[in-house]
Amino acid sequence: MTGSLTVPPLPWAAFHLPPWVDALKYIDIAALGVVLLFIALVALMRTVLPKTGAIAWVTAKEAVFQPLFLILVLIGLFALFLFPYIPYNTLGDDIKLLIMEGLTLIRLLTIFLAVWIASSSIADELDGKTALMALSKPVGRPTFIAGKYLGVMLAVTALFLILGIFFLNTISYKVVYDAREMSKEVPSAIDCFEQVRKILPGLILAYFETCLFGAIAVAVSTRFSLLPNITISLTIYLLGHLISVIVQSSVGQFAPVAFVANLSSAVLPNLDPFSMETAIAMEKEITWSYVGACGLYMFLFCSFAFVVSLLLFEDRDLA
Repeated sequence: MTGSLTVPPLPWAAFHLPPWVDALKYIDIAALGVVLLFIALVALMRTVLPKTGAIAWVTAKEAVFQPLFLILVLIGLFALFLFPYIPYNTLGDDIKLLIMEGLTLIRLLTIFLAVWIASSSIADELDGKTALMALSKPVGRPTFIAGKYLGVMLAVTALFLILGIFFLNTISYKVVYDAREMSKEVPSAIDCFEQVRKILPGLILAYFETCLFGAIAVAVSTRFSLLPNITISLTIYLLGHLISVIVQSSVGQFAPVAFVANLSSAVLPNLDPFSMETAIAMEKEITWSYVGACGLYMFLFCSFAFVVSLLLFEDRDLA
């Protein structure tokens, strides 16, 4: 007597994952691809630019193994973990405030890390005369500055990836959490993924702003130590987000006031385009062409900051 062979179902076949966990499959696979791309770019940099890559690798490795890096990671993860459970009392728009708070937190932590690494690895080495050891070898000052900037951004990118991936997971969970709190139908995995997809451009814009501040921190570190660097960077951060308002309010004002406002807008970076708070409030999706334009602006300003770094560093007496 012959019968058909039936294969028993797998133990986990009947286990239904929550929709926000199901959406994480796509999120974390994409995040893994970004991490692998980051590792490949680091390896390529060390192969194509051995001197610059060596300086960058040493700078990033020293920064990552410092206690401050671990402290910032723990602070960021703990805050991002708490944000979804905070009652914002917005009658269904809690996720908007969660996105704003998360992006601002990640931006501030990564900018602070960039300023701290630049000051500790450039200003301290210049003041302690240890930079002479690197420059006494066949390493030019442009190579030294470029390596330090890339090293700063390697460590900052590592922190950004850790916090950014965790932040996307909390956004996916928040969609389901709010629906349950308001006794609504539980969203599907596609709904969770769609919400995460909408904020990806904002996360990239926050990274562009961090890259921009990394270049500013490196330029300032060629002349000043940590405390002045933090003060200058904080001032630029505040003015950069207010520069559009300052220019608009100076229209029709006293000529010197308008001149100072226009001069500030020409010298200081305009950071308002890197924020997506307005788009979140108006429920508008940021296009990738807009992200590309902001990336071009970031590249041009970083190039300008690199030239300023070389000019400031060229006259620095290292003896």
